[in-house]
Amino acid sequence: MQKVLVSSCLVGEKVRYDGGDCLRHGVLDLWQKQGRIVPLCPETIAGLPTPRLPAEIEGGDTAAAMRGKAAVRRKDGEDVTAAFIEGAEIALRECWRHRIKIAVLKEGSPSCGVTCINDGMFTGNKIAGQGITAALLTRHGISVFSEYQLQEAAQRLDELEGRVG
Repeated sequence: MQKVLVSSCLVGEKVRYDGGDCLRHGVLDLWQKQGRIVPLCPETIAGLPTPRLPAEIEGGDTAAAMRGKAAVRRKDGEDVTAAFIEGAEIALRECWRHRIKIAVLKEGSPSCGVTCINDGMFTGNKIAGQGITAALLTRHGISVFSEYQLQEAAQRLDELEGRVG
């Protein structure tokens, strides 16, 4: 049975920066009952506390942050890039350990954003781009979806398990 890496906040764990969750139902409930879900929050697994100040990628894009040419900074200016990269690397290792080929991640997060992240100025504006974990998983061939793409994720799971013909 194919496992799916899922942002912990999407399965009810209160790990978001604000101490909350983003509980989603539907296919995630089914996958949880089937024992498919491997929940993980890259930020907390790397040692960041809950709650914590919000963080955004400043001074460049995700690729630049991963090369040390931009930074993930908390709203108070503290550089937390190393923790975000460590969390992404742990997520990738978990995917390898469980042979995971699909991830469902929290859209908009500087870790998990799949198609958009915040603009780096703490304005609430979203820009096109991926978070650090989403980018690293994608780079290693893992199909990454947001909580708004659950139908597509389910279709990919069906393909991997040979249920689409």
